[in-house]
Amino acid sequence: MNFKTIKRPSDILEIISKIGFLPFFANDIPGFSIEENIAPEYWFSGDTDGAWEWKGQLAKSGECVYGKLFRGKAGFVSREWLPDLANYRRDGYDFEGFYEDGYANYKDKGVYDEIEKRGAVLSKELKRRLDYRKGGNKGFDTVIARLQMQTFVCVADFEYMRDKYGREYGWGVAKYTTPETIFGEKFVLSAYDRKPQESKARIVDHLQRILPNAANEQILKFIK
Repeated sequence: MNFKTIKRPSDILEIISKIGFLPFFANDIPGFSIEENIAPEYWFSGDTDGAWEWKGQLAKSGECVYGKLFRGKAGFVSREWLPDLANYRRDGYDFEGFYEDGYANYKDKGVYDEIEKRGAVLSKELKRRLDYRKGGNKGFDTVIARLQMQTFVCVADFEYMRDKYGREYGWGVAKYTTPETIFGEKFVLSAYDRKPQESKARIVDHLQRILPNAANEQILKFIK
């Protein structure tokens, strides 16, 4: 698939809507990322907003989910393809069943339960509430990345520091939520009438059509 040069948030959303899956960073499939298709002035720039600032806007658009969804790295999945990805990644479980059958540990459950209870919560607040600080619990980044890869958690938005003039600066602090909070449980679980491997096959077939130059092994590695 030929990508248009990305110059605005709507360009990214258009690509996500068309192809369903869009990594933020370059990966094993050449050309399949925002990084490789964005106009250079919108990748890193101190003068204008670009991809790094747009990701929060896109995450709260209601048209996609954003998070560490592809081999522990950031990217987007469209609303349309979220149910199949969730069915495959969660192996047909809800979180409680996933935990009870030993696929999640007590730290995963603690973080997930806090996010679900609050609807959306900043990472720094999560760390404070669950004692992920010096001398306390360890491994927060690993836990939150794992929950995103399993599709139980995603990013709702980013919150930025502001200078004395009210201008945002620095790296945004992630606010985490669940896909169910954004789209509703009924929608997120709407592919659960299929076996998880059927959802996997649907995703693989779709990506093979839109990425004809990608090897099957690359696609399987990408969605794993």
